[in-house]
Amino acid sequence: MPLFEYFCEDCHREVELLVRNGEKPVCPACSSKKLEKLMSVSTGRVGSSSALPLANGCPPPEAGPCGPACCRLP
Repeated sequence: MPLFEYFCEDCHREVELLVRNGEKPVCPACSSKKLEKLMSVSTGRVGSSSALPLANGCPPPEAGPCGPACCRLP
């Protein structure tokens, strides 16, 4: 059962949900079914201990604030 990230169109929150097969996700904050699945940011291992984000298509920090599906890491 994988974890998925969603953006709620009603309350504008990002949530991470465990979704079982055939189950329709619901926002835990407002019970809305209007959820948009987000693309998760992946990380990769280089060597034995350093993780690097694989988010090459992200806008640079000077581009301003990100939206709900931003791939920039804090």
